[in-house]
Amino acid sequence: KMGSLRPFVLDDLFRFNNVNVDPLTETYGFNFYLSYLINWPEYFQIVEHPAGPIMGYIMGKSEGRNDQWHGHVTALSIAPEFRRIGLAGRLMEGLEQISEEKKAFFVDLFVRVGNEVAVALYESLGYVVYREIINYYGGANEENAYDMRKALSMDVDRKSVIPLSRPVECDDL
Repeated sequence: KMGSLRPFVLDDLFRFNNVNVDPLTETYGFNFYLSYLINWPEYFQIVEHPAGPIMGYIMGKSEGRNDQWHGHVTALSIAPEFRRIGLAGRLMEGLEQISEEKKAFFVDLFVRVGNEVAVALYESLGYVVYREIINYYGGANEENAYDMRKALSMDVDRKSVIPLSRPVECDDL
């Protein structure tokens, strides 16, 4: 069985460390996760193994205005032992569906330029590189990010996914 999808609950904050072991996964503070759980609970989903462990999760939000109203993937992580069985696609599909229901024009996410596995995954799900953001990821592993997007049905002309011709600075976001 591939695990069951369910809403993230407060107790999960004490059970999901097994998922955040990858150095490419951003780990946030307790209050950050809590703010998402409070403000955008419908965007915070988990896949749980029948035997109990958390297999992966996604958290996001809706933001913007007018034709920039969109769903945003803040974090998507699958525990290493549960990768490559379609869980990321299932979680992304759920977030996209919620964004469709909210009449969002697109879904976007940021990913490290060097995270080729993730970039390929998102491309396979229909996302395109909209723009590159210079030094988006700071700290010891400073790196550019791709802002990847997928147009939703509200964006009839698919304007939200027309790529920008040159990179942008973080300050321009």
